[in-house]
Amino acid sequence: MPTHLHTHPRLDWLHRLALALGDRGDVLAVLGLGSAGVERERFDDYSDLDFFVVVDDDAAKRQLLQDVGWLERTGDLAFSFVNDANGRKALLHDGTLLEYAIFTAAELRGLSFTGARVVWRRADVPDDIARSGRPPTQPGPPMVDFHLHEALTNLWVGLQREQRGERLAAFRFIQVFAVDRVLALLRLTGAAPAHRVDPFDPTRRVEARYTAEQLPLASMVPGYEHNVAAARVTYAWLAARWPIHPALAAALDRTLDEADAC
Repeated sequence: MPTHLHTHPRLDWLHRLALALGDRGDVLAVLGLGSAGVERERFDDYSDLDFFVVVDDDAAKRQLLQDVGWLERTGDLAFSFVNDANGRKALLHDGTLLEYAIFTAAELRGLSFTGARVVWRRADVPDDIARSGRPPTQPGPPMVDFHLHEALTNLWVGLQREQRGERLAAFRFIQVFAVDRVLALLRLTGAAPAHRVDPFDPTRRVEARYTAEQLPLASMVPGYEHNVAAARVTYAWLAARWPIHPALAAALDRTLDEADAC
């Protein structure tokens, strides 16, 4: 049973692939995910194609994983490699990147995913095949106190790495890990509109949800050579919104001064 209302040629390609897989007999459904899922109006020339193939049993799964002839027969496959125990990434000749995984129905019921769409399903497969068996989970305790102090200690560790000359490690702590906690704080305090929030990747579409005044990303993430400046901006942003424990504030102030002197 196919679904329609395609909005992009690459989604039509996925539809044709799903119909071809349906001819095998051991495929239960093909599910589109991400921008190929229920929010396919987001799909554009810069999107990749994410999908699940749901099969009858482990034997069918092994066959589809080991033999990519079903994908090669489209004539569009340029390259593929195993990127997960359950699937592959593949590149089509037109530059489209695919990421797919193959699961049995029992495995699918144990997965956590959102926004899946039935591209095709066998006639005996229920409509709710695209429904996750488990809700998505957020990493870490969902508490402001936790994310605030994680952000601050990430800044402190990053500044220590910077002074040691470990600039790449410092970049990750200051401009990646701490900023991830900033995004978590915005979500928890209600500053983020819920529309199109990705529960698995909080950085997705963040620029569309916040103004530069709400979230000064250009200053928080200025790049590899600007770790100390980035730490100052993020620290000031946090301190303007929440009280900082005096001992932690003193440690950060001292470390920032030492980093400036280096």
